[in-house]
Amino acid sequence: MIKIHLSRILGEKRWTQADLARKTGIRQNTIGLYYHELIERMNVDHLDKICEVLDCSINDLIEYIPKKK
Repeated sequence: MIKIHLSRILGEKRWTQADLARKTGIRQNTIGLYYHELIERMNVDHLDKICEVLDCSINDLIEYIPKKK
């Protein structure tokens, strides 16, 4: 499973999805899909912009959690 920590990071920074959309130039709708972990395909350019603006690494933003066997 892939876990997206965008909601936690934005909460820690006290930013809204709209704040992030404005600062990255990514549509607010798309930010919402990442925020609610509903995104089906991740855009590398979006991830790059998000990490740059949030001053975080991709490992802070996305986590791989193996399925239990």
